[in-house]
Amino acid sequence: MKPIVAIVGRPNVGKSTFFNRLVGERRAIVEDLPGTTRDRLYGDTNWNGRDFTVVDTAGLLFEEADLTEGTPYIEIARHVRRQAELAIQEADAILFLVDSDEGLTTADQEVADVLRSTYKPIVVVANKADNPERAMNAVEFYALNLGDPIAMSAYHGLGTGDVLDKLTESLPPLDEDEIEADIKIALVGRPNVGKSSLLNRLLGHERSVVSDVPGTTRDTIDTLIEIDGMRILLIDTAGIRRRGKIDRGIEKYSVLRAMRAIERADVALLLIDASEGVTAQDQHVAGMVLEQMKGVAILVNKWDKIEKDDETFNTFTRHMREEFAFMPYAPLLFISALSGQRVDRIIPTALEIQHERKRRISTSELNNLLRQAVFDHQPTSIHKGAHLRLFYATQPQTEPPVFLFFANDAEQVHWGYGRYLENRIRETYGFTGTPIKVVFRSREEPEKDKKKKSKKS
Repeated sequence: MKPIVAIVGRPNVGKSTFFNRLVGERRAIVEDLPGTTRDRLYGDTNWNGRDFTVVDTAGLLFEEADLTEGTPYIEIARHVRRQAELAIQEADAILFLVDSDEGLTTADQEVADVLRSTYKPIVVVANKADNPERAMNAVEFYALNLGDPIAMSAYHGLGTGDVLDKLTESLPPLDEDEIEADIKIALVGRPNVGKSSLLNRLLGHERSVVSDVPGTTRDTIDTLIEIDGMRILLIDTAGIRRRGKIDRGIEKYSVLRAMRAIERADVALLLIDASEGVTAQDQHVAGMVLEQMKGVAILVNKWDKIEKDDETFNTFTRHMREEFAFMPYAPLLFISALSGQRVDRIIPTALEIQHERKRRISTSELNNLLRQAVFDHQPTSIHKGAHLRLFYATQPQTEPPVFLFFANDAEQVHWGYGRYLENRIRETYGFTGTPIKVVFRSREEPEKDKKKKSKKS
């Protein structure tokens, strides 16, 4: 799993500028699907071969733009203190930004007081060192007693390499001891949808503490079970313990937790609370599963709490399909972790999804499908008049399944035609519960086809 690095500091020291320099375009993900647009809170980056996730705490607990010059000092200090507490609680390493132009302030001391209580690595970064004089001012921050400060200009990029060198040296070692399993299943969803209750039901005993308070367990809980000779790793992102008024930041970190669990998993079980319906956060987590191209099943939990009539099931099914229209392939299971209703179908469903993720279609079968698909519906281009031809197809990858189609001009193929081919593949082969990727690649027209054209002319 990637370590989490939090950028901490009082307002206007350049946290977001540094974050943007570190993450850059890596923030961009699929943005035309509900739930997949991230805010500017976190992003992945790499330095010296180390991958890590950077968190910009500027927007975690409050909007810094709201803290004007007239904001009382005590209010600013209270906010930055909470920010530091949250970083200590959730991050693996901390970048503590200060302002080399303004010098050491009482608010900096407030943050430092909190950070000294942690054993986690801290790098003090004297930002805005845009010239030699400001760089010399970095020595003032030795008074924080948090190690050697490093002068840097996030805006100009000066000294960022030194900061990242020190950071990556202090990151925890890579976890090479990932448990071997035939399938890794992540239980994901927002707090209080019943992830821990479901885990306990699947295991048949109280593996983790469960209560009605959202987020009563921290971090991920891995449990290895064996069913019919299959080693199954269950990854429970049970949520995060709430602490007073820092709920907003905790909610943001819970998204990071889900990201890390999804990254490790083969199949994600997305739990939805039937009594509350689909929320924006549910869609956000589903979007992360899609971004990672993982298998998925949607579990509508607390189904026993719903008053039902003849139309209830159909109404709920339509609602789920509408809200998760970007993953129509995901199986729906209406369950109750509390009573055990349909829980016995969950693991078999996950195993079926993993089987589908590993499925490989022979090139001959795939090209038979392509010929029929083209016969039924000719390729459409993004520009009228462009003559498109699809030559052949192959499947170069599984987990997730990737299908490669060779065309005379791949850039001209309309995105809708890719969706059409995906639907034809699913109609024939299923691929239940797994996203599939359709890729077009340009290649020259075969010589025999060129000769046929020249004879006709």
